[in-house]
Amino acid sequence: MTTLKKGDKAPDFFGTDQDGKAHQLEDYKGKKLVVFFYPKASTPGCTAEACDLRDNFERFQASNYELLGVSADSAKAQAKFKDKYKFPFPLLADEEKEVIQAFGVWGPKKFMGREYDGINRTTFIIDENGIIDEVIENVKTKEHASQILK
Repeated sequence: MTTLKKGDKAPDFFGTDQDGKAHQLEDYKGKKLVVFFYPKASTPGCTAEACDLRDNFERFQASNYELLGVSADSAKAQAKFKDKYKFPFPLLADEEKEVIQAFGVWGPKKFMGREYDGINRTTFIIDENGIIDEVIENVKTKEHASQILK
């Protein structure tokens, strides 16, 4: 799985969000960035995680954080997810898995006794200079904001 760790330079990613708007690491220079990877839009765990981040969005803004969600869903699925739950942050539609691979979160998973490849729920906190400040692999979906905003 991910080999990125605290102190590493964040991957210079490029992706498009639910509206086709481009996002890259350079856009967030001077701000702290939370990049959270989730397996699938509109599923229970992913919804709980994103809603917890949404509900604490003002706290993130007060601490100079930007948030960016990423999954391999289509732009249409991401737009539906964002609109339904009124997320104030963009969701990258990484169908080609370029950002997902760059951060090393694609790999083997187990669910209900079945093994398959997919996105391992992981969050990266990147500082104002593009350096990874923290990697959260044990994401608590219902209290993820408090894991980040300690």
